Amino acid sequence: MSIFRKKSLPDLLEESRAQGEGTLKRHLGAIGLILLGIGAIIGAGLFVRTAAAAADSAGAAVTISFIIAAVGCAFAGLCYAEFASMIPISGSAYTYSYVTMGELIAWIIGWDLVLEYALGAATVAVAWSEYLNKFLHQTVGWEIPYAWCHSPFQISQAGEHGIINMPALLVLFLITLILIKGIQESALVNAVIVIIKVAIVLLFIALGWQYINGTNHVPYITQAFDYPPDANGAIKHYAGGWMGILAGAGTVFFAFIGFDAVSTAAQETKNPSRDMPIGILVSLAICTILYILFAHVLTWVANFREFQISGKEASVTYVIETYMQNYSWLATFVTVAILAGFSSVILVLLLGQSRVFYAMSRDGLLPSLFGDLHPSFRTPYKSNIILFLFVAVFAAFIPGEVVGDMCSIGTLFAFALVSVGIIIMRRTNPDAPRAFRTPFSPIFPLIGAGVCLAMIYGLGWENWLRLGVWLALGFIIHFGYSIKHSKLNKTLQELFPTFT
Repeated sequence: MSIFRKKSLPDLLEESRAQGEGTLKRHLGAIGLILLGIGAIIGAGLFVRTAAAAADSAGAAVTISFIIAAVGCAFAGLCYAEFASMIPISGSAYTYSYVTMGELIAWIIGWDLVLEYALGAATVAVAWSEYLNKFLHQTVGWEIPYAWCHSPFQISQAGEHGIINMPALLVLFLITLILIKGIQESALVNAVIVIIKVAIVLLFIALGWQYINGTNHVPYITQAFDYPPDANGAIKHYAGGWMGILAGAGTVFFAFIGFDAVSTAAQETKNPSRDMPIGILVSLAICTILYILFAHVLTWVANFREFQISGKEASVTYVIETYMQNYSWLATFVTVAILAGFSSVILVLLLGQSRVFYAMSRDGLLPSLFGDLHPSFRTPYKSNIILFLFVAVFAAFIPGEVVGDMCSIGTLFAFALVSVGIIIMRRTNPDAPRAFRTPFSPIFPLIGAGVCLAMIYGLGWENWLRLGVWLALGFIIHFGYSIKHSKLNKTLQELFPTFT
């Protein structure tokens, strides 16, 4: 059937060589891609989701959760690297699946990537808002009123109801303006921020090591229990055990979602066949090492149970102010650096989402305005504006933990399909030029897909249901609009002869 038609690899390669006013500018090299990857990876996932995973499910063994998540990302990263070296154009997993599994699967992936990039940006924007309040409290002793920096679905321990998260809207708006200006300016801003936040992570690890308390890791794997009732009488369950570690892996997986965003910038890379694998794999390796050390120190200095009540959204600052008082000055510096770091994550995720929309519009699966480039900046500015409005709704009105889990499950689903796609591509296009090859195929791709599916299982039925509803909405859009405007489906008679 036409819904499973595939784009040909030669056509895609010809598209990647296209130059002119109708294409994106090529500015990025290997170093720029590595910084882009680190800029996307180190952010809310590390500074916020680590404490959340420890408090809710994994405890001190959240370091094992990070290792499991890293394994899944490593195998998926190898597959992304091979695809990026073969198909160096915008679109990431969406474009790869169009070649390997056809239009319907490509649409599913493209729609699924909205969960990763757009909702990922919303999650980080919510975390940015939390840290902005922390910074204001540290410096001027004032905080934004609860109602104006929280979702309507959130209630404080004092009984205050949220209305809208205004700081999250502000940071999304400012970053959208930077993205409209151009990839070169976006990459420069990202590079400066990356240097700052990596320095802060290293500083926290080095200084925090002096305050470790071995009893906080005994037992290392804690069994399930219930926390005491909170101010509203609600009882929070701690998962514990190996299932808790697996659930924690699904939660902290959010911390890794940036590395594949590198592949969305392929059409803006000078030598994508060589530089894309370097950017993906090196940025992933650097961040994995930092993550494991960071999580180990965080849960070694403070007991994971504390994060359920205090410091869950601003765990690093909480640990410094509570246990590292000799370095109280570091708390303010850390908060500023984290605010900057979150900004770079939002920037890269919104960049990736706009490039996926750009690719989908060029294929006719989305309206053409998503592919319209600014006459001077040659960026998909209309897509950036629409994306801002969409992400703003989630950031302003939905709690961060709900959006974060939706983002994680969407990303895991995309990674699993990319891993399977490599196996298919090796069979259908065995002689295609590959600057990088995933080793031990199909074993490594299968392991990558299996680990990702295991983490999806660990996220629980609530998130499976949310993913199902999201995909159902995507099918409605696909069969209501995309299938009629697809450039590969020339006639509707092949699909719906009764209705034409």
